[in-house]
Amino acid sequence: MERVWNSGKVIVTGAASGIGKAIVNHCLQEQTAVIACDIKEDALYDLKQSMGGKERLYTYRLDISKYEEVEKFFEYVTEEHPDTNGLVNNAGIYLAKNIMQYEPEEIDRVLDINIKGAVYFSKFFGKCLFESKRRGSIVNLSSVSALDGSTDAIYGLSKAALIGLTKSCAINYSPYIRVNAVAPTIVQTPMMSQIPAWRVEEYLANELIDTPVLPEDVADTVVFLLSEKAKHYTGATFDLNNGGYLR
Repeated sequence: MERVWNSGKVIVTGAASGIGKAIVNHCLQEQTAVIACDIKEDALYDLKQSMGGKERLYTYRLDISKYEEVEKFFEYVTEEHPDTNGLVNNAGIYLAKNIMQYEPEEIDRVLDINIKGAVYFSKFFGKCLFESKRRGSIVNLSSVSALDGSTDAIYGLSKAALIGLTKSCAINYSPYIRVNAVAPTIVQTPMMSQIPAWRVEEYLANELIDTPVLPEDVADTVVFLLSEKAKHYTGATFDLNNGGYLR
């Protein structure tokens, strides 16, 4: 494989379903080994089986919102997969609530997973590569809601924070690690089915392209950003929204 940095391994969080699963599949098709992380052990097992139990797929169960678990994971990566050079911060949750309905513990849960998890992974991944001046790439999964707002304000906040994290890490890790974000519109996954019907209609009515965005489409963009073909991009956000919101 020539497209990903030095043919190394890629870490994908939230890898067992939806967009994460599509990213894992695309990386494997490109002959790139993947370390798939998810909180659901049974879903990781199903992922492995659905990919034909491929030798290039490694699975690791952890809660990305727990700093100690992420630290332990990167000890494993350093020892067992020192050639890792790609990270996709994909894991996230969407509670589909109005901000007035949120309880304090729910706010903490969304921000811990959607923001802190990406921060923890970015920190330890950066330490693995930056100090030894190794080249690599981070891709953060944001959302159109980061740029246009969301009916779930806490989710929108968390996705906007990822764009800020992307830009800042691009500066911090220059020139060795490229850091970019992908901000998809509504994607046909179980999580996105929770969006209110009126909001879905609004999104679709604004789109200039009438082809639905699928998890595989997002994965195409992510794999491009991991690859040498994107070697001149860092600190950028890629709007995957069918032209629905022009900037």
